[in-house]
Amino acid sequence: MPPRAPLTPLLLLLLLSTLWGASYSLIRISVATLPPLTAMAVRTSVAAALLLALMAGRALRLPRQAAVWRRLAFQAVLNSVLPFTLLAWAQQEVEASVAAILNSCAPLMTFLWLARTGREPAGARKSLGVLVGLAGTALVLGVDALHGVPQRFASEAAILLATACYAAAAVHGRNFDALPPIVPAAGSLACAALVLVPAALVVDRPWTLSPSFASVGALLALAVFCTALALVLYFHLLATLGSVGTSAQAYLRVPIGVAIGVMFLGERLAPFAWLGLAGVVLGVAAMTLPPRRQGPR
Repeated sequence: MPPRAPLTPLLLLLLLSTLWGASYSLIRISVATLPPLTAMAVRTSVAAALLLALMAGRALRLPRQAAVWRRLAFQAVLNSVLPFTLLAWAQQEVEASVAAILNSCAPLMTFLWLARTGREPAGARKSLGVLVGLAGTALVLGVDALHGVPQRFASEAAILLATACYAAAAVHGRNFDALPPIVPAAGSLACAALVLVPAALVVDRPWTLSPSFASVGALLALAVFCTALALVLYFHLLATLGSVGTSAQAYLRVPIGVAIGVMFLGERLAPFAWLGLAGVVLGVAAMTLPPRRQGPR
């Protein structure tokens, strides 16, 4: 019987992919009646409060070193403040399934960054994967660019910018390998909430809003499952699988995110978008799947 231990990170990777795959549909429902800034302020606040309560129950404390908090604040910008807000703003215009495809380019960007800094060898298979993945992304973007939809194209560009933030966060997140995964998750979310909550109070005046029950329910599910739980898994996998390995959840979450959008939101992808989906999944898989080991001859 094969050993069980190696399956654990793979199962956790699949769980993380499912949680983040569902997040696009939940964001889409949330911003239907809530402004993006307020929605993401609630998302980070609820998730941070939940994780801090769990830390207290486990007798864990936040770090006290100023240097660690500077890194946590930077991680919050890369992993929460910018990408959460950009995605929420963009998904007022862009379907959840398309957002899932475009946001799956994080491993491509992570690899390009690591290759540029000399920390990741650029082999033939990985280089081909980057080209195929970028071609798939161009197909998804090209449909709207050719049809002259400037607002939608700007929204899709915002999703790619959010994706670049996630890629940078995957690299920077390795700075917290020595901490229990829940600690950087809680600390970075708390930092994000400290930025987003005041901004939402000033810009959106949330006490004047009348969100729907569906938006509030989706937002709470987004905060508890797709943010609090998912970030704990994320930092745990960064410490065990590394930056590129953890980014592999992107090609797993694409079909999950698209399937949820199609099944529950009634979305439809254009034919070129399906080709783009295939290109992104194949490209990211070529980059992130480990090479086969040669057996004894």
